[in-house]
Amino acid sequence: MTVQQTMIEEEEDFVVVVAVVMTKAEEGMMDRGILIKALMAKTRNKNIQAKLVFLGDMGAGKTSLVSRFVRGQFSDFQESTIGAAFFTQVLSLNEATIKLDIWDTAGQERYHSLAPMYYRGAAAAVVVYDLTSSESFERAKKWVQELQRQGNPNLMKFLVANKVDLEEKRKVGNEEGELYAKENGLNFLETSAKTAHNVNELFYEIAKKLAKAAPSRHTGMKLHSRPQETGRRFFCCS
Repeated sequence: MTVQQTMIEEEEDFVVVVAVVMTKAEEGMMDRGILIKALMAKTRNKNIQAKLVFLGDMGAGKTSLVSRFVRGQFSDFQESTIGAAFFTQVLSLNEATIKLDIWDTAGQERYHSLAPMYYRGAAAAVVVYDLTSSESFERAKKWVQELQRQGNPNLMKFLVANKVDLEEKRKVGNEEGELYAKENGLNFLETSAKTAHNVNELFYEIAKKLAKAAPSRHTGMKLHSRPQETGRRFFCCS
């Protein structure tokens, strides 16, 4: 077996060095150049930083969804968000590395006037409702209408029906949510923060769409300008 170190990429401020390990048989069977090109393609993926905002009525489960994804945790007694909470998470896809700046906004009416500060300049917005509450669904519709009036015209919008684990208490049918989403150009998904059903799928679907929408060039980029919002901050790592 032989080990060879090969410099495969040099950028302005870093050098990537990859150790290529091959047996004698592999050396004879595989063109080393092909392997290096594959490794280069991996390291030259797009780097995207995107602002993601969660909106919805109090108790819909916005914080629980984000916490389940970022921390892998769920609490039956989640404290209400005051103003907004901030999380970050990095996702590595084949085509890009996505750093999500996630703003979890408060659902109480008294904080509604603060919401535009968080969804303005966002690359994607997730409107969450509690499928056991018709009122929560109606409130989600108002958030969608507000985004349509005031949000970025290129904003990716997702409608999420949360608490699918409470199927016996369901008040909003899957077909009803899906039809509303289709009529308004929204991506739709049903989730459960408690059981983690479709939680990872939601965030990875967002990341894939962001990667697809980003320009095809191999430099770091931002899909948004980062205003200096203030709020309760949680720093988490992938």
